[in-house]
Amino acid sequence: MATLSVWKFEDETGAEQAERVLLDLQTKGLIQIHDAAVVSWPAGKKKPKTRQLNNLAGAGALGGTFWGFLFGLLFFIPLLGAAVGAAVGGLAGSLADVGIDDSFIKRVREKVTPGTSALFLLTTEAVMDRVKEPFAGTKAELLETNLSREAEEALRNAFSPE
Repeated sequence: MATLSVWKFEDETGAEQAERVLLDLQTKGLIQIHDAAVVSWPAGKKKPKTRQLNNLAGAGALGGTFWGFLFGLLFFIPLLGAAVGAAVGGLAGSLADVGIDDSFIKRVREKVTPGTSALFLLTTEAVMDRVKEPFAGTKAELLETNLSREAEEALRNAFSPE
């Protein structure tokens, strides 16, 4: 079963620093990263900077389309107004079918704010106790949602590059 996790950091560079830690954990076989992206939101800015982490992405990566859609839904659609938001509503509903529901979206919106950063991961085979150890004392907060095999497959079918 895949896990879509979000690690939120109290500063705008924490997620970038965590990237190195995750590369090490992946090398040690403690986590298998299928796809990853970073959000960095400088204080005082209206919207965050986003970047897919191709060096962490493995076989079966979802690609930029998924991350673009998710980040648009999380950070940019609310800024575009009700008309655009309503048009995207139906698409967002399909994410709920794959385990990315309104409560997950709301939690991430509330936590990832100006002056913070976040690391988004699609993983399997994580030894969570060992993965959490390097983040102890960093004020990183783990938000996560588990995806069933069916939900993972539906997500891949909807967003995998052709």
